[in-house]
Amino acid sequence: MLGLSTLTVGLLLAAFADAQLTLGSASSFSVLGASTVTSTGLTVLTGDVGVSPGTAITGFPPGVFTGTLHSADAVALAAQADAHTAYNAAAGLAPTQSLTGQDLGGLTLGPGVYNFASSGGLTGVLTLDAGGNANAQFVFQFGSTITTATASQVVLINGAKPCNVFWQVGSSATLGTGTMFAGNVIALASVTANSNVMAQGGLFALNAAVTMINDQITSQGTCGAAVIVLQPTTSSTTTTLATSTTPLAPATTATTTTTVIVTVTAPTSPASTVTVTNTALSSTTSTVTVTTGTTSTVTATSTVTSTQTTTKTASTPSCTATIVSRNAIEERGDKKSTKTATSTKTMKAAAARTTTVTCAPAKQTKTEKV
Repeated sequence: MLGLSTLTVGLLLAAFADAQLTLGSASSFSVLGASTVTSTGLTVLTGDVGVSPGTAITGFPPGVFTGTLHSADAVALAAQADAHTAYNAAAGLAPTQSLTGQDLGGLTLGPGVYNFASSGGLTGVLTLDAGGNANAQFVFQFGSTITTATASQVVLINGAKPCNVFWQVGSSATLGTGTMFAGNVIALASVTANSNVMAQGGLFALNAAVTMINDQITSQGTCGAAVIVLQPTTSSTTTTLATSTTPLAPATTATTTTTVIVTVTAPTSPASTVTVTNTALSSTTSTVTVTTGTTSTVTATSTVTSTQTTTKTASTPSCTATIVSRNAIEERGDKKSTKTATSTKTMKAAAARTTTVTCAPAKQTKTEKV
């Protein structure tokens, strides 16, 4: 005969299985903020990005996204309403286990509702095991905050899907540098993703901002659809322009290229189509259709080239002229010898001489006369 505690847990799990959470229209969003959405560096978002009721979305470019940007429009407003609904539904579920005071690192958990009365944290690796159940759901409830340590991981095994993992946070969520996260984070206040976070699942801030730094965030999309893994690469060629002492130095060109590579793996469902738009430098869109059970890669690349010219005006060249003049008096005559040794010389004035020296850009003339 089952004990009361086992029976109670069984009933809770049965009720939990019937209460499958959904994000509704918010499922297409990789990031959705209330006041602002801010990105620093090359953040790559797969899915829509939006804000409501605020209007500010900054950092794109250099950040890129594959979906549509929604700033305080009807789509963002509806998505915020659906995210609120999902938050309340997750908060209202009866816990199947309390983890208050424990760190999630090192645990392997099955489907269930896990509750933290106040704050919770993840240091290391948390493994979520679906046990072969494609619909297995994992819900984590936090009374206030959740913080992950640097390089922490959430690992999904045996059929667990990011779209079936929900993190309901009563205050703010902070994902530490290098965290590899899975599931939708719905925070009542703000969400902060520090540098180089990779998250499979959306980040939703219901009353404050979403802040990112060089991160990769993938929306859950349609649960069970193609899994998209982003591998952004940036290559650049930079030429340092030194001060040139050579007049009329040739122009120097610097080129920067930003490439987004999206690898798409189709499930055992119909073909999936993925469109990638790289807005980092100029709009370049590529589309790939992935058939069942295959993997394809689509690349969107943008290149910008800037030219910088260093110019030095050539100074007027100097020149030195050497002017050689014959004596102003030419001597002419002949010598006659007599017995008295008398000689006669006739002296004749020489013609005037003019010496001209040309030196670009001006002409200089010197005249000597006698």
